[in-house]
Amino acid sequence: MKVKQGETYLPRMINAALDSHLFFKLANHIFTVVAVDASYTTPYLTDLIVIAPGQTVDALFTANQSNGSYYMAAAPYNVGIPVFDKTTTRAIVVYDNDNNETTTQPAIMPVLPIIKDTAAAFTFYSNLTSLVGAPHWVPVPRNVDERMLITVGLGLEHCTKDAICEGLNRDKFSASMNNESFVFPKGKRFSMLEAFYYNVSGVFDTDFPDHPLWFDFVDPSLADDYEIMYAPKSTKAKRLKYNSTVEIVYQNTAFIYEINHPMHIHGYNFYVLAQGFGNFNPTIDQAKYNLINPQIRNTIAVSAGGWAVIRFTANNPGVWFVHCHVGDHLEWGLSMTFEVENGPTPSTSLPPPPIDMPKCDVSANMYKCMLETSKTSCFL
Repeated sequence: MKVKQGETYLPRMINAALDSHLFFKLANHIFTVVAVDASYTTPYLTDLIVIAPGQTVDALFTANQSNGSYYMAAAPYNVGIPVFDKTTTRAIVVYDNDNNETTTQPAIMPVLPIIKDTAAAFTFYSNLTSLVGAPHWVPVPRNVDERMLITVGLGLEHCTKDAICEGLNRDKFSASMNNESFVFPKGKRFSMLEAFYYNVSGVFDTDFPDHPLWFDFVDPSLADDYEIMYAPKSTKAKRLKYNSTVEIVYQNTAFIYEINHPMHIHGYNFYVLAQGFGNFNPTIDQAKYNLINPQIRNTIAVSAGGWAVIRFTANNPGVWFVHCHVGDHLEWGLSMTFEVENGPTPSTSLPPPPIDMPKCDVSANMYKCMLETSKTSCFL
């Protein structure tokens, strides 16, 4: 990347990794973070950017160093069992000298944190705030209609007969939210969204629990507690009234090993009210809520051994996927869905599927019947 002395640049970054959060630096330069997940932030000065899978960061930097070359580099932040513990990816920022002078000096390399530097990651994640009054800014809703505490973490699934499984306890790895391990509907005529639109039962359940069974979620001994880490497989949603305000405490657990989970909600941005470590304590931790200018995200990194509180208004009807953005965790079942009911008007209700939407099991005549009548009797 060529830069000119004195000019300011705006890199827009996305972490497209499947597994690792990333530390990012540009040697000898300071960033001003101005947006995360496409929402404006109060300008935040830092030499270190931390970005979880699925997150984005917009950050300014000024080419104010002497002519030469400077590495920008990214390396994993990972707690637990490192996937890539010695990997650094690099590119070079080169000052474009109008005098065509050349330098023989090698590119300068930044010093990146060690792979398990949770303190450095948490400092970045927790110090961002929203730019009040920026385009699209909406104040935090104060009246909460739905409160949920959702555990997120790893677990196990019993190995099928005659199979060879390489997970702990000779079983398969699994993952869950509130002791429910999500599986997509299989062998159904409808997707979950179609089932919602056509009011078809039997595709998914709407009894996802608001709270888990209580235990010491961050106790390190849970890593070996095989008695309670087998969550049932299910396809569940939490039903939300249109325009209701929802507050979620994401509580990380210590099953298998501690790891930072980037939790993403489709269809919504949310306010990050507070973040911390240990078991969430409403008596103490609610006093830490930022209700003035909390950062706005669509993906929140829930710290290993910790928790994060988010709040949003359910004003986008439909069925929306909620999941960890680490690839294998999603595959193992660290997900659930929100079924957001329709509002009172056509513009606040889910529109019909497009006429050319590909279908798997539904014949053309059945589909035409549904579009014209919106009746499930088309299948009788």
